[in-house]
Amino acid sequence: MGKVLGDVLGLAAGVAISPLPIIAIILILATPRGRLNGPLFTLGWILGLSALGAVMLAIASPAGASAHNQPATWVGAVKLALGVVLVLFGARQWHRRPKDPSQAQLPKWMGAIDRLTPVKVFGLGLALAALNAKNAPLTIAAAASIGSAGLPVGQQIASLAIFVLIATLGLLAPLGVFLLGGERAKTTLGNWKDWAAQHNVAVMAVLFFVLGLKLLGDGIGILVS
Repeated sequence: MGKVLGDVLGLAAGVAISPLPIIAIILILATPRGRLNGPLFTLGWILGLSALGAVMLAIASPAGASAHNQPATWVGAVKLALGVVLVLFGARQWHRRPKDPSQAQLPKWMGAIDRLTPVKVFGLGLALAALNAKNAPLTIAAAASIGSAGLPVGQQIASLAIFVLIATLGLLAPLGVFLLGGERAKTTLGNWKDWAAQHNVAVMAVLFFVLGLKLLGDGIGILVS
């Protein structure tokens, strides 16, 4: 189990460092229903990652993700394909990054966050976790790594739970500051939001590229072993 955690912690950190969801929860916390909607958004995020990971684990086990305690060939192919996708996304994001960070613009849907109902806030967290172009491939890759390690079901579930916990730290940090930070929380979260908004595209590009190269290396290593 220790080796599996070593493989997936980097992927979990990549999910945790997601500027758009961090900006989204900060905006949600600034609304009148922030104390309700912030935890709901986080819960949606956790369930989105958990559901996607669980589906991949359910596919991996009967599909023979582990062969003689080594990842099966198809797991290497999946990681290789995901790596290619992330590297291409990274190159695209880097090309699209604003030359002047102060000119960076947030997605238009963020302007409607203060009008979202609790149900829609929950759904937004779910979508940003499970349907995001970076988070979904990383979660699938992590679940494939867990499923290909030949672990008992209990350890697979525990490994996925640890992955989800680490991947949620990016949201838990602003939520904790909001709930415990008192009067200074608004200023702190505002500074975090401004920085993330200005550097979102560049951060995403670097993460796409670095994590894509990791998955490429993992996939090639499995295929040639």
